[in-house]
Amino acid sequence: MSTTKTLRLAAMASIAALALTACGSDDGDAGDSSDAGGDSGGITIGIKFDQPGLGLKDGDTYKGMDVDVAKAVAEKLGFSEDQITWQESPSPQREQLLKTGQVDMVVATYSITDKRKEEVSFAGPYFVAGQSLLVTSDSDITGLNDTLDGKLVCSVTGSTSAQKIKDEVPGVELQEYETYSQCADLVANGTLDVLTTDDVILAGYANQDAYQGKLKLVGDTFSQENYGIGLPMGSDKCEDINGYIKDMWDDGTMEKIISDNLGDFAYNKELNPPEAGGNCT
Repeated sequence: MSTTKTLRLAAMASIAALALTACGSDDGDAGDSSDAGGDSGGITIGIKFDQPGLGLKDGDTYKGMDVDVAKAVAEKLGFSEDQITWQESPSPQREQLLKTGQVDMVVATYSITDKRKEEVSFAGPYFVAGQSLLVTSDSDITGLNDTLDGKLVCSVTGSTSAQKIKDEVPGVELQEYETYSQCADLVANGTLDVLTTDDVILAGYANQDAYQGKLKLVGDTFSQENYGIGLPMGSDKCEDINGYIKDMWDDGTMEKIISDNLGDFAYNKELNPPEAGGNCT
């Protein structure tokens, strides 16, 4: 291993240690979720807090495509916006948050997979994305077909994206962190070479003010990610939410949500609107 790579890996180890210390508590700052399930006349919804264009906490404001989808579904279920408690839901914690009743549903770029369907129920999908690569604007990497040998590739612990890149490129040097924001920062400052996750997430980072002109998406997508609404296993609201999602596509609500939050992002219209593929019972 080169001296340069050794120093980069050492720096990342220090960053990871600090990140784990910061994330050591699951209490969060979104309020007490002990009443999740509507005991206090409200609903607790899990979202990402750090994904521009999808789920972003900005002071006391929450915004993004997933946030707007969650608001629309909550309204259909009879909850106004001021009855929603937002709970941060990092990728590795989503199943546990649902199983322990800390949240009533999760709308957080939550890909429907067979393994996850063994633990929670999914309505939807409400959107279909595809995995891609994000690199610095001056990178010579143009896509998955380029050799990633010796490159430091970042994704999030517990995500389908992390597993997929290992399957696609068995020799990849994968670095896993708690959030995509950590990965984006490390790619932007040159510590890591590539961030890989869904194209819609990467587009949000590339268009963020802090990264304008510094990051770019490269290559075609190499997966199909069905974003579902996670619910406690056996939820009696699952089929109702499937109907709400269909209505949102039929009446143009979803297209407006996408446009409002992601601008001219060229989402795959062959896969969207998606067919129902969750596990409502």
